[in-house]
Amino acid sequence: MSKIFPKSANALPLQIVIFLVVLAGVATAAVTYYSTPKYLRVGYQPIQPVPFDHSLHAGNLGIDCRYCHAAVEKSATSSVPTAQTCMNCHNQVKKDSPLLAVVRHSYETGEAVPWVKIHQTPDYVYFNHAIHVNRGISCVECHGKINEMPVVYESQSLSMKFCLNCHRNPGEFLRPPADVYNLESPTLAAAGKSAAARAMIADWHIKPPQSCSGCHR
Repeated sequence: MSKIFPKSANALPLQIVIFLVVLAGVATAAVTYYSTPKYLRVGYQPIQPVPFDHSLHAGNLGIDCRYCHAAVEKSATSSVPTAQTCMNCHNQVKKDSPLLAVVRHSYETGEAVPWVKIHQTPDYVYFNHAIHVNRGISCVECHGKINEMPVVYESQSLSMKFCLNCHRNPGEFLRPPADVYNLESPTLAAAGKSAAARAMIADWHIKPPQSCSGCHR
């Protein structure tokens, strides 16, 4: 047999065992990491460094989502507002509130406010905000009724099944462009305007990818 297999083959069983142990460890770590509330758990609601009330700002005051998330129409990310954006109002409104101490410190020093990210897709998923909002998909479809949340939480699973449900049936989730940022507006289908939704799909060439490469790049 020594003429068939080289002597180095004697170490092969041990190498296989070590490889399987390492592989199991990596797989366990990956599943544990990507199954944390940050990615999958509906209701994930971390404590933020500043108690920003979306139900007050986006709801009662009617501030447009794009005022704070300025890059949402032109970037893959929606962008987190800088302290300058906050201070545009709060240099007059509640300018001495202790709740805004972190914002004032950020404004004065240039250090970013350490916001805790809530809605987060895994690193192996590609998602572009601009593509969606510019094709009639409202913020509410993925983020829920943000305008009613004193403290923002994850309201949807953001799982592959959740995404494919929309990609396979885009007509059920479309809104007119003017209503994308109106979180109280119904979809065209819910408003009994399915024909308008179909026309929008045809006119705008809305063809969400359903293949793996569409989201996993």
